[in-house]
Amino acid sequence: MMYSSLIRPLLFKLPAEDAHNVALNGMKLAARSGLATGLLRAAVGAVPSAPVTAMGLTFKHPLGLAAGMDKNAVALRAWEALGFSHVEIGTVTPRPQPGNPKPRMFRLPEDGALINRMGFNNGGAEAAAARIKASKHRDLLVGGNIGRNKTTTNEHAVDDYLAALNAIYSCVDYLAVNVSSPNTPGLRDLQSEASMRELLTAVAREARRLGGKPVAVKIDPDSTRDHVQRTASLAVECGLQGIIATNTTVGRAGLQTPQSAVEAMGAGGLSGAPLTRRSTEVIGWVREAVGTDASVIGVGGVRSAQDVIDKRNAGADLVQVYSGFVYAGPAMVRELSPAWTA
Repeated sequence: MMYSSLIRPLLFKLPAEDAHNVALNGMKLAARSGLATGLLRAAVGAVPSAPVTAMGLTFKHPLGLAAGMDKNAVALRAWEALGFSHVEIGTVTPRPQPGNPKPRMFRLPEDGALINRMGFNNGGAEAAAARIKASKHRDLLVGGNIGRNKTTTNEHAVDDYLAALNAIYSCVDYLAVNVSSPNTPGLRDLQSEASMRELLTAVAREARRLGGKPVAVKIDPDSTRDHVQRTASLAVECGLQGIIATNTTVGRAGLQTPQSAVEAMGAGGLSGAPLTRRSTEVIGWVREAVGTDASVIGVGGVRSAQDVIDKRNAGADLVQVYSGFVYAGPAMVRELSPAWTA
């Protein structure tokens, strides 16, 4: 109640990225204090346990925080206190980079959506790894979402992914290969069959060499059913354990926000409620393609209990939130987790 009546209205008076940074800095401060994390736990309340196995790992319940919210792994203890079963940090790149020019994040309140073109702004994989190692989280699983630097061409992309993987491997529970962000020029070209096979084979081989932690690939919601299913099947063939469906969309159809306002925001990936139905559809395509050979992580427009149920019924093993968390606030973890067993 406090979030929707007080905190969100105050945050929404700020530009979207400024509000994100204010909220994240608050979580970062909370993560440093046992008292503060205890207060967060008390404020949110107990999150019911509903253990689920995915990618060979056991999660205390299916609801996690998607990549992009805490790119640099600065607030892991705070996310744990809010009740998330897992957090996917990143996308991290081998070398630090500032991302795209600002402004690069926008709200669409009429649609319960966000548009961002952040461009993998992060402090680098090694810095993120150091923070994860220093964090005192206990039962929170951490995924490491990896990508290439903007200045790296696709011809050398494999080198970047392997460098990022090696930097964070020892301190994460699983890896996520991001080839589907629309905000790094040419990145989605890596989803061609030849490029994907080379990249995923190399990443899976390196993960096995280092000890065998699971690897997932994050795909886009804008591809055809045929391409989605060929990509999912290829991922399994290359030795991956998971498919994350989906990233943000470049589509703008059906929005309630005036077209002129949307056009003024410019390019970027759209997330939130307008993506709900499409991401659920893609989850179903992926599950049909992989059967029981891989786990499916559902992302895109999760805000209500029904969204969780729909993604579970479509074939998801886990569900992650981002934009829904921005609009609904911390209580959503406690409220949505029970829906999985409904």
